[in-house]
Amino acid sequence: TELQRAALTAADPETAVRRHVRRDGDVFTIAGRRYDLDAYERIFVIGGGKAAIPMSDAITGILGEQMTEGVVVTKYGHTGTWSAPRFEVIEAAHPVPDVNSVRGARAVAAMASRASERDLVVCLISGGGSALLTLPAEGATLSELQSLTGDLLGCGATINEINAVRKHCSQIKGGNLARLVAPAQMVTLVLSDVIGDPLDVIASGPTVPDSASLADAQEILVRYGVAEPACLREKHKMGDAVFEKVQNVIVGS
Repeated sequence: TELQRAALTAADPETAVRRHVRRDGDVFTIAGRRYDLDAYERIFVIGGGKAAIPMSDAITGILGEQMTEGVVVTKYGHTGTWSAPRFEVIEAAHPVPDVNSVRGARAVAAMASRASERDLVVCLISGGGSALLTLPAEGATLSELQSLTGDLLGCGATINEINAVRKHCSQIKGGNLARLVAPAQMVTLVLSDVIGDPLDVIASGPTVPDSASLADAQEILVRYGVAEPACLREKHKMGDAVFEKVQNVIVGS
């Protein structure tokens, strides 16, 4: 029906990005905020999620030759035939992470860490990012996170509760990706798959402050009878300096 077609068009990842991002010469405008591309030495594109490929297609088409390098992680079978110069795509598992989820997250983290204050980093986040970008906290193993994810998915917890726990076991979720990028300028384009569009829940909020405390995560585990992993860590909060140069924009929901 016309209503269904309109809904699908509104949520199309490539269309959603192009609706919010515009380039006029060397001026890059995102949700009304202007960036002078000539002011940056390098422009990196990173991210993860099931919509990573169409979002990457849109952003690389807009940036063209001014994109320095990129890497994104997406679900197996979601790459199609897309490829772009200087751009790496890593396929991984969802909803339970696998070794490629860790490999992909390490590649994203490595590129993020290379950025300096003279660079611009465009981050593309969509549903599935929590599993696809898995970088265990110090002392944690992939096996432990696989078991934790399975227990959380099977206990009846909401996605908000699941991600409140998962982000506290990660070196990339809960604002940690923003920490790796700082002090570079960062723009994160988000395609939401969570009702209400809470930025810190979508893909476990890798570039936003964490609204859930360590105590909240522990309470969720107790409530559902899930064993607490030893790797739980507190995350970055509102007001943390790592978010001073980060713009987060929901491009579709």
